[in-house]
Amino acid sequence: MKVYDFVIVGSGAAGSVMAYYLAREGASVLLLEAGKQYDAGSFPDDEIHANAQMYWNGGMDPNDDASLVFLRGKALGGGTVVNQALLDRFDDVVFDEWRSHTGVPFFSEVEMDRHYTEIEQHLHLHTIERSEWNRNAELYVEMFEKQGYGWAKLRRGQRDCAVDKGNDCITCLGGCRRDSKQSMLVTFLPKALQQGLQIKTEFVAQQVVHGRNLVTVYGKERGQATVVYGRKCIVASGALGTTELLLRSGFKDRLPLLGEGLHSHPQWMNIAFFEEPVDAHKGSLQAVKSDDERFRRQGFKLENVFAGPIAISMLNNVHGEALQRFMAKYRYMASLEVCIRDASSGRVYLDRTGRMRVDKPLREEDVKRGMAGIEVVNALYYSIGATEVLNSPFNFSLHVQGGCVIGQGAANSVVNEQFQVHGYDNLYISDISTFARPPGMNPSLTVMAQSHRASEQILAEFGVRQGPVSTSGVASQTIQQPSSAKELV
Repeated sequence: MKVYDFVIVGSGAAGSVMAYYLAREGASVLLLEAGKQYDAGSFPDDEIHANAQMYWNGGMDPNDDASLVFLRGKALGGGTVVNQALLDRFDDVVFDEWRSHTGVPFFSEVEMDRHYTEIEQHLHLHTIERSEWNRNAELYVEMFEKQGYGWAKLRRGQRDCAVDKGNDCITCLGGCRRDSKQSMLVTFLPKALQQGLQIKTEFVAQQVVHGRNLVTVYGKERGQATVVYGRKCIVASGALGTTELLLRSGFKDRLPLLGEGLHSHPQWMNIAFFEEPVDAHKGSLQAVKSDDERFRRQGFKLENVFAGPIAISMLNNVHGEALQRFMAKYRYMASLEVCIRDASSGRVYLDRTGRMRVDKPLREEDVKRGMAGIEVVNALYYSIGATEVLNSPFNFSLHVQGGCVIGQGAANSVVNEQFQVHGYDNLYISDISTFARPPGMNPSLTVMAQSHRASEQILAEFGVRQGPVSTSGVASQTIQQPSSAKELV
């Protein structure tokens, strides 16, 4: 049987980064991805097919009471293929809270700086300049400055998107057809493949069995039962995927915190109508952000964003002629999204039928934060002449995090500061499921930076001592394959 040094489950911002750094050092690495492989020429052409094919459960993962719908990517490259590629570093407001909660000392701007710097050298980062703004962004800045609120330009992972030359990127959430967005498909995965990475797509991992010298992953590859083996296994399938896999594998008995501490960033979309066309669907989908301490203290931020016609049509609970009249105003719509740091945690669990469930309701403080943001949004829009503002009752949630939180012991966490699952020497987790508290910021860059740190920890434990990491791709030491599988059993 083939035994890999590392089997990685999940190919998003965590898994692909881990795959590159491990393969670069000479390890044999197998990457497993439940979704299909797409490229710039094969992404679905419209919102319906993109949602159906590139998101888990068609983009409709509900919590228990259906008050929230969670969005998570299902494709080679994970969420980086369908996200907006907003790449911000976390600050010490976030890290101080994490360090206090977990006792993990490396959570600080100073300690994480070199990891951020290393990752950023592999990405093309672009700040959205005024020449690329659309009317939606211009209205955003106009009303913020009129009311004295702070704002800032967004930094995206993109190269030659050329929205200032008339290109629009509203299709970005269904995959980038220009290979501009710095997803794993155009950054870490190609580099990892050059280092010998092997990939299995449409592989749904169903169970992980941990042994003294071997980890076995059972799953289905394109519907066929398949088993793969690794000396070590790294689970990087996101908060819901990673947690579900460990629950199905029976780890809850020895890890009481498994599935607990689930957080997210619930969102409220708001549509304002103007007498003149806004054409928010053209140009940069997002260009600016709120940057005001008053908002942060209240637990929310305001995002300059829009969506395609299918998504916009779902924000208003009307049908027939009323829906047609609503959508006829599409060009006259501006949009602001309220995004909150949730105030209370939830949990992931398996019900009696074995189905994954998410107990994560919107609680009183969450709603309070959302309503505080909506009140600001309404005042902002009416201050610049909006004729009407629709506050959608439909809630969705991005950046689901937690479930396998990092910490100091099995009594209050799932993984240690070396990203090793407590009590299981050959099993690691390095993804957003380890986050201890919601940051209120886009997490993708930090997931990558944390995974770079995790790769160093794992390689050190594996016998490879890395110096300062460069982007040269030169291996410092080759990891030796076992001479036979018997050495591992």
